[in-house]
Amino acid sequence: EKAFWQADYGQLKLVFEGLHERKFMLNNATHLSGLLPTLTPCYKFWEVPYYWAGMKMYDLVAYASGSGIGLSRFVPTSEALTIFPTLRSRRVDDGVSLKGTIVYYDGQFDDSRMNVALAVSSAMAGAAVANYTEVMSLKKDADGKVWGAKVRDVISGEEYSIDAKVVMNCTGVHSDKIRQMSDPSRSKMITPSSGVHVTLPDYYSPENGTALIVPKTKDGRVVFMVPWLGATIAGTTDAACEATMRPTVKKEEVEFILDAISDYLTVQVRHSDVLSVWSGIRPLASDPTASSTENITRDHVVAVEPDGIVTVCGGKWTTYRRMASDAVDAVLQTLNLDPRPCPTEHLPIAGAVHWTPSLFTEVAQNYKVPHRPGAIDTKVAKHLATAYGDRAQQITHIAEERKLGHRLVRGHPMIEAEVAWCVENEYCLKPMDFLARRTRLAFLDVAATEQALPRVVELMGGALGWGFFRRRRETREALEFLATFKSPGDASDQKK
Repeated sequence: EKAFWQADYGQLKLVFEGLHERKFMLNNATHLSGLLPTLTPCYKFWEVPYYWAGMKMYDLVAYASGSGIGLSRFVPTSEALTIFPTLRSRRVDDGVSLKGTIVYYDGQFDDSRMNVALAVSSAMAGAAVANYTEVMSLKKDADGKVWGAKVRDVISGEEYSIDAKVVMNCTGVHSDKIRQMSDPSRSKMITPSSGVHVTLPDYYSPENGTALIVPKTKDGRVVFMVPWLGATIAGTTDAACEATMRPTVKKEEVEFILDAISDYLTVQVRHSDVLSVWSGIRPLASDPTASSTENITRDHVVAVEPDGIVTVCGGKWTTYRRMASDAVDAVLQTLNLDPRPCPTEHLPIAGAVHWTPSLFTEVAQNYKVPHRPGAIDTKVAKHLATAYGDRAQQITHIAEERKLGHRLVRGHPMIEAEVAWCVENEYCLKPMDFLARRTRLAFLDVAATEQALPRVVELMGGALGWGFFRRRRETREALEFLATFKSPGDASDQKK
């Protein structure tokens, strides 16, 4: 909206770049990404041409960038209520009737699996990957140039040094901590911004996978509702916050989201339906004196610091590949090396090479469920094929050979064999690594995650050699972390 109606070149450039990179993400991570039809309801006559024109400009930029995935269109009320049956034909707060909707197409992906797949792909290409490693101090030469770091293994407590020709700072919302570790007088580059999300049951969104976005609610904020991994997530946009390793959600934020979506849904929006709440922190590269993060661009910044550190901050998930490419270009320039073409535009990540949309059928047909001979579990097969791509059948082999085919918890498709796979192949070292960072179970259903926790601890403890006290400690730490996913306040229904 800002890019088109305010003629903001910076925002337009960001939209163009994001759409251009979206094409590579959809092609290189085919198993983890896909199309997301999104519906914008129009309850006033002027909103129809306004949003239609905006979405047509969006289409124009998308196809100009080579990443068009579908044309937006106006959908009359009768058809809109077929596409999105729970959409209100008359808004609650003012009684205004629905004049129609605008449907456009965007992309969606599994961020936790994408993150792990990138780490695994990097290791396959020759990178050394270390998990739970904390920077204690930076190493400098006589001229003040950084040439390495002293780090600590958080789990074992072991400290060791790493030498490098160039040190890159890619620590997201914590980028300024590393920068100020080298020079405490440096001004901040990052303004942390939180986005709060509430997970609701799948029936809040239609089975056809259509999302809902309200560009302007009563207080001017954006609210969205998106089908996600078998559930529905509702959320809102930026609010300034502090950078922390464990963000929490306030009761009034949850109530705002529930109240906002209830204006547009025929579903009785209840606080008791909330399955999980969580807040993600976005690292916005900005002027720290800005009063509102709403007007800060999400473009990324690559800065070569006076001490030689290359800092990469800002940006967003869609442009991760471009950020990495720009950062490597900066390193080559720092080392006075000749630039070279980036090979990652058409480089499939781990799991995508041999993936096909019908892979789940092969998984289902070939998987011999250990505890149910002859049974075919299509939901599990679809989950494994989507989450792990062409590696899915390696997980079913583990399930068959080690008798690890049971689901971890009722109502969700994750199975025991995934724990073993993630420990052995995906740097999974703690229960919450699996429950929140290899799968998204904690984000989907915190109560189910607590039920699955004992079995996950048992499986990980056996694989990693944990004794009784270590297992108790890991369980306690996991429960403390899971407490941040519980909806604050009482569980009574908040009815509209």
